Amino acid sequence: MAEKKPQQQKNGPGPAGKMKFEKPKNTKKTLTRLLSYVTQKKALLIIVFILVIVSSAANIFGTYLLTPIINEIGNMLETGSSDFTMIIKYLILLGVIYVCGAASQYAYSRVMLNVSQGTLNVLRKDLFDHLQELPLKYFDTHTHGELMSRFTNDVDTIREAISQGLVQTISSLITVIGIFAMMLYISPALTCLIILMLFVMFFVIKTIGGKSSKYFRKQQMAVGNLNGYIEELIEGLKVVKVFCREEKSTETFAGINENFRKAGTNAHTFASILMPIMGNLSYFNFAMTATAGAFIILSTNGTVENGLLNIFIGGLGGALTIGSLASFLQYTRQFSNPISQVSQQMNSILAALAGAERIFEIIDEATEVDDGYVTLVYAKKDENGNITESETRTGIWAWKHPHSADGSVTYTLLKGDVRFHDVTFSYDGKKTVLKNVSLYAKPGQKIAFVGSTGAGKTTITNLINRFYDVQEGKITYDGINIKKIKKDDLRRSLAMVLQDTHLFTGTVEENIRYGKLDATHEDIVKAAKIANADSFITRLPDGYNTMLKGDGSNLSQGQRQLLAIARAAVADPPVLILDEATSSIDTRTERLIEKGMDKLMEGKTVFVIAHRLSTVRNSNAIMVLENGEIIEKGDHDTLIEEKGKYYKLYTGQFELS
Repeated sequence: MAEKKPQQQKNGPGPAGKMKFEKPKNTKKTLTRLLSYVTQKKALLIIVFILVIVSSAANIFGTYLLTPIINEIGNMLETGSSDFTMIIKYLILLGVIYVCGAASQYAYSRVMLNVSQGTLNVLRKDLFDHLQELPLKYFDTHTHGELMSRFTNDVDTIREAISQGLVQTISSLITVIGIFAMMLYISPALTCLIILMLFVMFFVIKTIGGKSSKYFRKQQMAVGNLNGYIEELIEGLKVVKVFCREEKSTETFAGINENFRKAGTNAHTFASILMPIMGNLSYFNFAMTATAGAFIILSTNGTVENGLLNIFIGGLGGALTIGSLASFLQYTRQFSNPISQVSQQMNSILAALAGAERIFEIIDEATEVDDGYVTLVYAKKDENGNITESETRTGIWAWKHPHSADGSVTYTLLKGDVRFHDVTFSYDGKKTVLKNVSLYAKPGQKIAFVGSTGAGKTTITNLINRFYDVQEGKITYDGINIKKIKKDDLRRSLAMVLQDTHLFTGTVEENIRYGKLDATHEDIVKAAKIANADSFITRLPDGYNTMLKGDGSNLSQGQRQLLAIARAAVADPPVLILDEATSSIDTRTERLIEKGMDKLMEGKTVFVIAHRLSTVRNSNAIMVLENGEIIEKGDHDTLIEEKGKYYKLYTGQFELS
């Protein structure tokens, strides 16, 4: 088996299921950045803003109409009048206002759904696009489930906050400002009492909301770790059962799940107690305001006897009527409601900010550096034999090399000449994986790498593809330093058949065509025959149109690997890398496809990594690696004559680990 790069799990569970939490990020910066996505729908937001103003104004003005209605009823009681004309007019006006408010609220809720879905669409696209540009190293150090959590849980929390929390906050702010203005108009003195209580409410929100925000961040990280572990466990469920590790897996899961429970409990505890506290404060505020208002009315009417108390009450404010007090008290309840509603939305808002931070963490990750400028182009030869660029496919490829010094452009035929010049490499900067490796592979040669796991075989192929860049030395491709070649163009000239095959959801033909998107059906069949996959494909229920799901779970491992070989065959590049390509194929099938593989490799530069030494006998050169160094090199016969490490491996005196 080829060696694997060490996997690291950021913020993941340890042996006992413990987690390491990051420090809280800048909430203000995250909010500003999230709002920059929301404001991309400016036209719809303007409509929402107008509708919110209409809805809030209807609510505020409708409440104020209680003053003339109650006062009119009072006048009728005093005069004994039975004329309900004015009251009916006020009630009709009140009904129209509330209908307009309800219609506006329905309309902005519907529009806001479009805004939220559009925002999430852009956010998911930016996240996905950025993932495509991240270096392979990033995916080697992050679990798949943890990354998937960014697309699911974190994005969903943002959806809830935008569709509900954001518009609720805007509506509450407008309502609070409007109600405050109306309360000042009705009674400045009573408004002063409201302001005092407002400071108390803000203090409570800041204290409890701050703690809730901290735990919501931990909750989002915990759910990412939980998803990562579940995804990893499901993928390796057979291994778990084979080694009877169900109990251990359950124990580890319990630890991770307990961390998630603790973070979620703390987050929702602080967020949930905020609403009841705010509700009780609003009730106390209502009672205090009603008492003070009653004293003002009684003082104004002279009901309360003159004295220090009367002088104090008189200084509180001007005249109040029962109707205006009723409106003011209603405003008092409405004034507390928006603040309470914002606190109620604190759950979703804080969770959304925590989720947004995690999403922006990925978007802010440094992308794969590509400073190459040499590109791969269609080429042709003119009558003088000179290489020129062609706009159409000719079957000939060339490297287009612009020279900044004089502005000239040179073309080099793509042949597949790959050379390592004293290459030294380390994944983490600590442990050296390759030490001063030098080798060459001329066009049409087959180079094989053998050695123990961790010797550096797969690392060599990773460097050829520039999944990683060398620290010392250089690699040349047709005489060009591969650091000068654009990565996409470099990888277009290569094809790989990996030990761990991956098939996508789709038909068999679509999976083979992944190697060359413009391949015809005839090309697909030809490639399948080269890989000796045509016979089993035609026996499938729908042949080449058979749907594959779950990474080709309805095929055997050997059949999946044959499709991977066919995928490489249809690409038909000048350089082919076979990383344990036949490890999952039995020896009988391997012999059957040997001729096809020889045809596939004909005229190509081929790098082969294999544990089955029988598959590398016909290689032009065999490199024996140990601890990142080439200790032997030569063809099969030469190495057998030397009776060194390869001889011992081949004769069974030494086994690969």
